[in-house]
Amino acid sequence: MVGARFCPNCGARSGSSGREVAPAGTKALAWLVPGIAVALLVAFLIGQRLGRTPAPEGGVPLGGDAAAAPFAGSGRAAPDISNMSPEERARRLYDRVMTYGEQGHQDSARMFAPMALQAYGMLTTIGAHEHYDMGMIAVVSGDAAVARAEADTILKAAPSHLLGLVLAMKAATLRNDASARSAFQKRFDAALQSERAKNLQEYGNHASDIEAAAGTASQQKAKP
Repeated sequence: MVGARFCPNCGARSGSSGREVAPAGTKALAWLVPGIAVALLVAFLIGQRLGRTPAPEGGVPLGGDAAAAPFAGSGRAAPDISNMSPEERARRLYDRVMTYGEQGHQDSARMFAPMALQAYGMLTTIGAHEHYDMGMIAVVSGDAAVARAEADTILKAAPSHLLGLVLAMKAATLRNDASARSAFQKRFDAALQSERAKNLQEYGNHASDIEAAAGTASQQKAKP
């Protein structure tokens, strides 16, 4: 029909082939939506990578499962300590802190020290040996106050205990108190023979520390 906008037979718009042509804006939108999705995915992945906390000295990732982190340079994961007895857990963490101290990984030693001290605090029995271990954890992590407190606890119960005197010397060294260190060294030298004769188990477990303190005394006496 002349002048009609639509065909009375097929219903198509007059002057068209019967197929609707999508506006240019619709085609652009069809490409834009997937493009935005891809861009968001890439941004998310980059954010995840940049958001990871870097590992401190020793290769122990912060914010992760510290107990299962690998030892520095070992490339192997530590055993799961969650199922260990309190004694086993304390010993594992003590060894870990001492290992980091020997390797010079002070950041990692300081990170594990609170965990190790907490493990010792959960023991049912804490004697001179355990107090010495806690004191040594503090020494390695640079906490002079805790090291001194543990030494005082040992020496209060046994004033001539060799490990208490060794720990007291180390704590005095951390405080840069040469006078106190010298005084504890003299007490150690005076008690060495009689205390060794007691054959205490903790003396055997930390024989190298006792020998080192005795060797230091010998070197000082040999000086002209």
